[in-house]
Amino acid sequence: MPLVPTTPFVLLSAICFSKSSKKIEAWLARLPFFGSFIENYRTKQGITVTLKAISILSVWAGLTTSMIVLGRLWVSIVLVIVGVCVTTHILLIKTKKKNRTMEEI
Repeated sequence: MPLVPTTPFVLLSAICFSKSSKKIEAWLARLPFFGSFIENYRTKQGITVTLKAISILSVWAGLTTSMIVLGRLWVSIVLVIVGVCVTTHILLIKTKKKNRTMEEI
């Protein structure tokens, strides 16, 4: 599906592979970009406010673009419902504070 955020699918694949293949689960966890997201989600450490904002803006930008391009009322209603649900889920994820470096202290 175009314009759907990738993260839910990565998390779903991580969950599925954790049940079926430890080798692929370990490979997903080592990926430079998604590994930290999978680990933080799995351990319930949370995500930063910046990542939450980027995620929400990306979701709504994609949904709004889809609504404009498709131009159907019923599709727009479904996309708004999906957007509200995804936004609610993102906001309910624990907020992780940035790690401060020794230079900042």
